[in-house]
Amino acid sequence: MALTLQQQQSLQTKLSPTQIQVVRLLELPSVELQQRINEELQENPALEEGAEYLGYNESENESENEEYRNPLQNEDFNYDDYVNDDDTPDYQYQAHNYSPDDELPEQVVISGSSLLEHLKSQVYLTNMSKPERHIAKWVLGNIDDDGYLRRTTEQLVDDIAFQENIMVTDAQMQHIVDTIKTFDPAGVAAYDLRECLIIQLKQKAPNEAVTNALKILERCFEDFSKRHFAHIQERQDWTDEQLKEAIDEILHLNQKPANGFTGSVYERQQSTIIPDFFVENRDGELVVGLNTGDIPELHVSTDYKDMLAEYSSKQMANSKEGKETVRFIKQKIDSAQWFIDAIKQRNETLMSTMKAIVSKQKDFFLEGDDSCLRPMVLQDIANVTGYDVSTISRVSNSKYVDTEFGIFSLKHFFSESMTNDKGEEVSTREIKNLLGQLINEEDKSAPLTDDQLVTALAGHGYPIARRTIAKYRDQLGIPTARLRKRL
Repeated sequence: MALTLQQQQSLQTKLSPTQIQVVRLLELPSVELQQRINEELQENPALEEGAEYLGYNESENESENEEYRNPLQNEDFNYDDYVNDDDTPDYQYQAHNYSPDDELPEQVVISGSSLLEHLKSQVYLTNMSKPERHIAKWVLGNIDDDGYLRRTTEQLVDDIAFQENIMVTDAQMQHIVDTIKTFDPAGVAAYDLRECLIIQLKQKAPNEAVTNALKILERCFEDFSKRHFAHIQERQDWTDEQLKEAIDEILHLNQKPANGFTGSVYERQQSTIIPDFFVENRDGELVVGLNTGDIPELHVSTDYKDMLAEYSSKQMANSKEGKETVRFIKQKIDSAQWFIDAIKQRNETLMSTMKAIVSKQKDFFLEGDDSCLRPMVLQDIANVTGYDVSTISRVSNSKYVDTEFGIFSLKHFFSESMTNDKGEEVSTREIKNLLGQLINEEDKSAPLTDDQLVTALAGHGYPIARRTIAKYRDQLGIPTARLRKRL
């Protein structure tokens, strides 16, 4: 088989360094942007914060400063001699922001210690040996966000041998896990919901209701999970009052022991919601602003510009060492300018998108009522702004807006539509809110079935199929009628 060379023309889309930066910066919410800027300031000495200070008056000193020339205007200096097209720096991304003149918008802060920190502090209160404490702290790292330890003893033994090269027997691991299960909060490190509830009941003061509740979990858990209360009562030969008291004991237990605890210190810092936008109602006119609070003003270092001009005007720029120096300085200056341009373009994109959202959902921003939300998808905003749908998606992801009615995620304003019995398009969010309201107000001893919810919503002017009700219910995290039933 003969090999041949062939020329071929093709069109390719290649993003500029600034465009690459913009795409990445668009995804960052305000709470992360400041960190990203700080990282760039540390990595690139040619990037400085604050207003640029030239240190001289150009109009008065132009003749006295002929030696100083903007390297970009130097006709005798060609950057291509020193820099290749592919010399584009790599970047890492992250960040946070505000403005000294603006009133600080509301911040929602989640505080407290993490579950892991809380549990580790209890390890030292046990009688475990030092090696056992080390293993215990490793086991704690396997507890999930709900407070469950989903690994069996055998799996933990294998995992620690592979990850930490620590050999431990099943009996030793089981002893450590059993000790952890006595920690606060009650129910932590349980393997499943049943064990979690049983652990909590065993730590309560014993009485008839607690004893009967334990019997339900240990003997009739399947019937309890399916709300077959009549079966339980028949098997245990209890009165209605005994059954009700036992069920009440179980229902007041904590299904997620990790509730009330936040994540790690870093995660708690990230849980601070700093809105990216604010919308004000000024006598019926909506004013949209970008929250630039702590974002510093950036500029390219004049010292680096001076160095570049100095090296470009000397013969040493023709030497190998000089070219390397010029190349380094030029790369840092370009990187700084690309970053500054990317921040500006990011802000313009954010503002254009937010203004389009406010225009589309004007009634909501004036009234604050979810029923005023119009059906809106990403494509609708893309059509208005001229941006790609992926760009709108990046802007709306993890971004928040501060309004007089509270702080909302931008995703709150996007929803699909359906047609009511009057032929009008309404937002599915409005229907979900009504669905949730109907379920909240139902008789819990006889909760509404999906068929009954279909009838109820039709009575409010929303003809919806049963399968759609089931889908919306799942999206709202609401179980079926049988699982909502209570005595």
